[in-house]
Formats: sequence, structure tokens, C-alpha cells
Amino acid sequence: MSGFNLADLFERVVDAAPEREVIVSPARRLTYRELDDRANALAAVLTGLGVTAGDHIGLQLLNGSEYLEGMLAAFKLSAVPININFRYVEAELRHLYDDADLVAVIYHRQFADRVATAAAGAATLEHLIDVDDGSRGASGGIDYEEALGAATTNRPDSSNRSGDDRYIAYTGGTTGLPKGVVWRQEDIFFAAMGGGDVFQSGNFIATPDELLERMPEVGGTILTTPPLMHVSAQWGVFHSLFAGGRIVFAPHGPFDAGRIWSLVAAEGVNILTIVGDAMAQPLADAIAAANEAGTPYDVSSLFVIGSGGAVLSSAAKGRLAELIPTIMVVDGFGSSETGVVGSKLHVSGDTSTAPKFTVNAQTQVLGEDGHPVTPGSGEVGRLARKGHVPIGYYKDEVKTKATFLEVDGERWVLPGDNATVDEDGTVVLLGRGSTSINTGGEKVYPEEVETALMTSPDVADVIVVGLPDERWGQRVVAVVAASPGCSPDLESLRAHSRTTLAGFKLPRELIVVDAIERTPAGKADYKWARATAEAQTASKATG
Repeated sequence: MSGFNLADLFERVVDAAPEREVIVSPARRLTYRELDDRANALAAVLTGLGVTAGDHIGLQLLNGSEYLEGMLAAFKLSAVPININFRYVEAELRHLYDDADLVAVIYHRQFADRVATAAAGAATLEHLIDVDDGSRGASGGIDYEEALGAATTNRPDSSNRSGDDRYIAYTGGTTGLPKGVVWRQEDIFFAAMGGGDVFQSGNFIATPDELLERMPEVGGTILTTPPLMHVSAQWGVFHSLFAGGRIVFAPHGPFDAGRIWSLVAAEGVNILTIVGDAMAQPLADAIAAANEAGTPYDVSSLFVIGSGGAVLSSAAKGRLAELIPTIMVVDGFGSSETGVVGSKLHVSGDTSTAPKFTVNAQTQVLGEDGHPVTPGSGEVGRLARKGHVPIGYYKDEVKTKATFLEVDGERWVLPGDNATVDEDGTVVLLGRGSTSINTGGEKVYPEEVETALMTSPDVADVIVVGLPDERWGQRVVAVVAASPGCSPDLESLRAHSRTTLAGFKLPRELIVVDAIERTPAGKADYKWARATAEAQTASKATG
């Protein structure tokens, strides 16, 4: 073994606890040995297709064993799994397929039409592997299960693996187009996957041999509700894998709070991961309703509810903690560029609304001079992380130079978050300098939505902003000036934009104004647009 390679670390856990259950899903239950066998078989299939070290394999999949099998198979070959947002439409997928230089895509059959259309013009894409999910879509590629069933389960050669093997996290860009954040596997292991520290206290292992010394005799059980296409969900799952844990996946389909609580009871879940208020509120509602009906859910096994990817309000935290007083509610913070950098444990009686986090030792807030701001000074700086940081953005040197900074011989990554530091060292996030919107854990970039709306003949001009939303954290709001003689309505604009935008990017509210205000340079005046939207929303609420 050379360094901290993710495939090598996983295989160590398999050899130490081969018969321990690791996957619980509607499709199958697997032990560590069975998961390893399926990943080995998929690696053999990919090798037979000509996949070699460094090649990029797209995963356009819902949660389930196949997602982990795809990642592990790629890692075993020193290839690179690429997360694909399954909510993307053809135009978005076409860009990602090309930008990521995919050579193969593994996808659930319900996405077959979009995959086929997007793949048609992808220069490097040669192979499609189809996972039958029971949908009516026709298979457009190699049948996943048939291919695995015919392949060897022997482990591929591991002699050339190293901690330098790549891990790439695709995330939204400032123009709305996805971009890939390139990590060394060793760096992402320590920055986001626990570093061998079961309790996530920063007590990382020093050598790969220590991984098994830290592994509990009985692994914990985690229920992962966010989709694995979001890398924060991947990080939680791999942290569990490296601790010999057990991973529960809910059935595919819309988020169902009652079904989640039933799984917690049935599988003895210890850790439940969610995304902000969009999941927390329905979960709290379901618990409260069951209690009132006299049929409470058995949540005695649950220790922690952890949220990441979107705002978890103090009200939601307090309500969950009140309904289930035996659990801890933890709000995590990080990004594709930083890994996990901080968290906030809910304390009874805390009603603060400011997003405050205790960050790790590698994370600070840098001022304009590139040095850490003084705690308690009120100076606004930029959140930054050093130590285990990414290599940069895939095929984007300009963005890499803008996001990574060297100060006094140390390399920092600055993902764009503005922040201050309280006297006690707590970091207070103020938001990004950009205008990105976070709705239910999904990033939406106004320029992309504006471009789509401007193609409507009903729209003369538009600015898109985010307004606070009790469930989604933020909702997408379009401030529109109508074309002469036209009367745009929300549903028609949503229908018009649906062909080029994923559903979560579509506006949830429409504000029609006489004219759009812009800066002297002709740029969108987002401050004006947000104030206008807030005023009209408030007027509607009181009218």
C-alpha cells in the first residue's frame, strides 16, 4: 500500500469483517465481502471495456448499492468516479459529459432517454451501462446485473494504487455550469471522510494499519437520505465504511418522512443524515403526528441527526431535539472545495439565527492582506482552509488561480464564503460574494435561470434572486419586466424553462415589475431586485 488509497482502505475493512452487514436497501442486503465481490466484478467489466487508470466513469444513479459499487470499482482500477446530478436535463448533462471527459456512464434505466440524448455528442464517451430499476424505459446499454454475473470477482491488481489517485467532486459553477474539484484520495480521506477517526474529533490515524485498530467491534448504522450524487452524502457513507459501519438506503421516490422513521425503527439506525429544513420539518411533523395518534415511532436506537448542504434553522433543530430529547442535532458545514470544515451542535434554548460554526484547526478566516482576521474584531474576511486541500479545478486554471492562494508558504483554498470570527473563535458565515441560491441543498445560479427565462417571448428583462423559505432554506424568485402586451404567469414560465433547466432551478415565485433596474454598467442590480421581491412578498402576506 502506498499512502492512503480509498480502495486499499476499503479492502482492509473487508478482510477484517467480511461477514458484517454493510448495505441495507430495497434491492438487496450485502455483507462487506459481497459488496467487495460486486465491486470487483464491475471492475472486471470496466477493464473488459478498456477502462484504465485515470479514466472517468460517470455515475447517474439513485441511492443504492450500485452507486457504491461504481465508486469502489473505479477506485480499484485507479479510475475516477464522477458524480452526475440525475435532476439535470439534456443540455446540462451534455456539458458535464464533455467537461468531465467521461468514457463510460452507469445509470438507472429511468434516465435512459436523457442519457442517450446527452451521450450522442460526447466526444470521449464510449460505453453505457444500464441498471434495471423496474421502470418502463428501454435499456440503452450493457445490462448491469448480467455483466456482473458473468464477470470474475477476483480483486484487480493493486500494485499501482496510491494516495495520489484522483477523486473528483462535480459542483455548480459561477455561471451555473458544473465544474470538477480535483482531490488526491489521501487528501479527501482526511478532509472529508473522517481520516480514520470514528468520532470525528480530529484524532486522525497516522498510518493505514491504524484503521483496523480504531474499528469498533460493532459498527454503527447510518441512514443516508441525501442523494449520493451530492459529495457530502458520499463522505458520510465512506466515513461509515472505514469504521466498519452499516448503511441503510430508503426506497427510491419522493422524500417520505414516515417511511424514514419506520426504517430507523426497523433497522436500528444510529445516525440519520438529512439536508436542512426541507427534510427536518417533515420529519418533525411525522414524529409529532405519530405521538398525537398514540402510535409513536421507535427511535430508541437513534443517537444523532446530522444535517449538511443547506441551512438547518434553530427552530427546526429545537423542534427535533424537543420531540426526541435523547438525540444530538448537529449542523455541518463544508463544500466540495474544502471538505468538512465545521459543525454546530444544537444547545437547548438556542434561538440564534446567525449561521455560526466551530471550525477545525485547518480552517480560518483570511482578511484582505491574506492573514487571519482577529477574533472579535468584526472584520469581514473569506473562509479558507489549508492542509489537505484540492489540487484545483478540472481543466480550469483560471478558476484554480482565483480560488487557491499561497500565504507565507502555505496553500489555502477560498471557496467564496464571507465570514467574521467571534471572540471565542466561532466563525459566523455571512454568505457568498456571488449571488448563488441554496434551495433544499441544491445550488442555483441566477444567471443560468435568467438566461432561460429571457428566451420566453413574455419576458423583456429579468433578475433572479433567492428569498428565505421555511422549508427549502431559500426559494428561487424571478423579478420580471413583461414584454409589451404580455402578462407572464409563473406556471407558463416554469413550463417554458423546464426544457433547459432542472426542476429545482425553476422559479417558485414571480414578481412582475414595470422595469428592471440595472447598474450603470448594465449589470443586474441584485440588491434592488431582492428588496423589491421582499417588499412585494410582504405586501401580499399582509394584504
